[in-house]
Amino acid sequence: WRAYKAGMRIMIDFHYSDTWADPSKQTTPAAWSNCTLAQLEDSVAAHTKDVLTSLKNYGITPEWVQVGNETDNGMLWPLGKASTSMSNYAALYIAGYNAAKAVCPNTKVIVHLSGGYSISKYTWIFNGLKSNGAKWDVIGMSVYPSYYTGYTNNKTAVCDTVVTDVTANIQTLYSTYNTPVMICETGMPWDDASTAKTFLTSLITNTMALGDTKCLGVFYWEPECYGGWQSYTLGAFDDSGEPTEAMDAFK
Repeated sequence: WRAYKAGMRIMIDFHYSDTWADPSKQTTPAAWSNCTLAQLEDSVAAHTKDVLTSLKNYGITPEWVQVGNETDNGMLWPLGKASTSMSNYAALYIAGYNAAKAVCPNTKVIVHLSGGYSISKYTWIFNGLKSNGAKWDVIGMSVYPSYYTGYTNNKTAVCDTVVTDVTANIQTLYSTYNTPVMICETGMPWDDASTAKTFLTSLITNTMALGDTKCLGVFYWEPECYGGWQSYTLGAFDDSGEPTEAMDAFK
C-alpha cells in the first residue's frame, strides 16, 4: 500500500513456503505437507487468488507476479522438485500462473531463477516448462557477483565477467524463448559501495543497451537492509541507515 501510494510499480513474489524459498530450500508449508499433487495445485491457486484479490480490493494491480522464488529446481519439495519430476513442477507453476491471470489478466507472470550468469540452468528449466505446456511472460534472474567463484581475489574481473555473461545470456534467452528478461534481484556487499556502484552502473548500462524488449529492468534486493541484518550483508545502506553511493547507479 505504501509503495502503491508512492507511485511505485509493484511486483509480488510468491515463495509458497512458511520460510524463505531459494535454490537450496523450497519447503512445502506445514499446512500443505500431506497434500497430493492435485491438492497442492488447488492450494497454490487458492493462495495466489486470495492474495491478489486482497490487493485488488485496495485498488492495487501488481505489474508483475513471480510464481515461486529462485525456482532453479522447482518448488514445493519434494513433490514439486524439478529434478525428480519436471511435470510436477510444471503443474504447480501452471496452477499459480492461471490463478494470477484469473485475477489480474494483464499482470506479467515471471519465472525466477538464480545465477543469471549461468545459461544451463535456465535452458533446463524453461525447456522443461515448455515441454509440459507452461507459459510465462518474463524470465527473472538473480545476479550476485560475490557468489561467483574467484570474487574475493579479483572483484573487478569477476564483476566484468558477470556483466558480460548476463548480457549474453539475456540475448540467448530472448532469442530462444521470445521472452523479455528482468533482473529481479541483484546486490553487492554494503561496505564496498564503490565496487558496488561500478558493477551496478555497468550492469544497468549494458542491459539497457539491449533495449526494453529484451531486458525490462533491474531490481536491487534488498537495498535498505544494513548492519548485517540477519547476517545478510548485500544491502546498499550503511551502518547509520543511510544509502551508500551504490544507489547512485540507479539515478
